[in-house]
Amino acid sequence: MERGAIDVDDLAGPFDLQATLESGQSYLWNRADGDTYDELHAHGGDAWYETVVDPIPGVTDERVAVRVRQEGGVHDGTLRWEASTDAEPLLTHLLRLDDDLDAIVDATPDLPLLERAYDAYEGLRLIRDPVFPCLISFICSAQMRVARIHGMQRRLRETYGDGVALGDETYRAFPTPEQLAARTESELRDLSLGYRAPYVQRTAEMVASGEADPREAVDLPYEDARESLTRFVGVGDKVADCVLLFSLGFLEAVPLDTWIRTTIEEYYPDCDRGSYAATSRAIREQFGGEFSGYAQTYVFYYLRAGGE
Repeated sequence: MERGAIDVDDLAGPFDLQATLESGQSYLWNRADGDTYDELHAHGGDAWYETVVDPIPGVTDERVAVRVRQEGGVHDGTLRWEASTDAEPLLTHLLRLDDDLDAIVDATPDLPLLERAYDAYEGLRLIRDPVFPCLISFICSAQMRVARIHGMQRRLRETYGDGVALGDETYRAFPTPEQLAARTESELRDLSLGYRAPYVQRTAEMVASGEADPREAVDLPYEDARESLTRFVGVGDKVADCVLLFSLGFLEAVPLDTWIRTTIEEYYPDCDRGSYAATSRAIREQFGGEFSGYAQTYVFYYLRAGGE
């Protein structure tokens, strides 16, 4: 097992591990104390988080088990990590530690709502989750609270994922497309996936067989990329936008979930253009275009946690 540390003051901008991992972007990390997503207003904590990551082209050629915690503040703290290999490149990728967060915030509009959200969750960054687990997570997200979505993904890992040792602990990888494709709808329903079970099974089958690959979206213009992802069963425009934003690096994507639609209704009613596509274009422009997905994520978390 290897250990290391990353100094937050070496990054371009602040970083808050808890806000980043418990803001509704990712369902692939577990808190060691078992309290993931127990708090609505989660930020500034020092708990350990763990995950297992399959090979990512250009980042790691092997499956990696990794644990990380933050000590100290969002400007001068330290990220302590333990992993089965050197985890600094992997954490830089997954947690977007290479983003210039100060420049991104400065590039978004001076809107009072955004300023309140930035102040409340200073250091929250977007994440780059592996694409297949991200896709499955958001297929499971329909009409679900974040804690229940996380519970579904945890049960999938614990039931079907391979065990990966790290020191004296064994963590579970997210099931591969082949492992999920081999499951029946009944088996997945037993894990409380409900009506999402056949969507998960069929999407896994599409990826496992080579019928469709979600990574193909990376090379497409944004709106074409969103359309490409809707090929998968159970994926509409909102889920596609979540995968584009939280996995594939389309930082302009703004998933129009319940919270963002409420934001539009209460704060930016002129952005409601009827259709998903037209409303999406309008709110992206309102939030500044290039980094509107960052603005969306701050607003989503701020309002969900009771801000106004």
